Amino acid sequence: MGAIKTTPTKTTRLKRREFCRSLPCVALGGLSLSELSKMALARTASGEGTSASSKESPMAAEEKMEKKIKGIDAKVISVKGTCGLGHKVGDVVRFTEKGVEGMICIHALYSMLPAVFAMMYEARFPWLTDPDKKTHPCTDAAYPVVFEITRIREA
Repeated sequence: MGAIKTTPTKTTRLKRREFCRSLPCVALGGLSLSELSKMALARTASGEGTSASSKESPMAAEEKMEKKIKGIDAKVISVKGTCGLGHKVGDVVRFTEKGVEGMICIHALYSMLPAVFAMMYEARFPWLTDPDKKTHPCTDAAYPVVFEITRIREA
């Protein structure tokens, strides 16, 4: 987002994610943009609205998320039994905006795509300890393959 004016002569930058995390959604309906900006800045300055359980500071997480995502890797981290397609531990499939690179079972692909697209477009899953890594099992109950889905960011 752009700059938010707090006074006629002073401009303060407030990052979009800080703003969204700083206010409950219910409060957004009846307030003007200037009132919301003032409240968000006050809560951010006081440390409210930030997760205490996070290992990295909110600013560090914000800066990390500003790096462009090059793609998503899905790496096989475990196989129970024998996979029908032959997936083995260490196999990697890469998802980019241009397509899919590598071999993947159609059933695993179909169940994994919502998570891959969500991660490609910066979705955050609050239950993950690392917001850039998530595990995903395929749908084969007899011989499950577990993938680790990882965001690959530009350096």
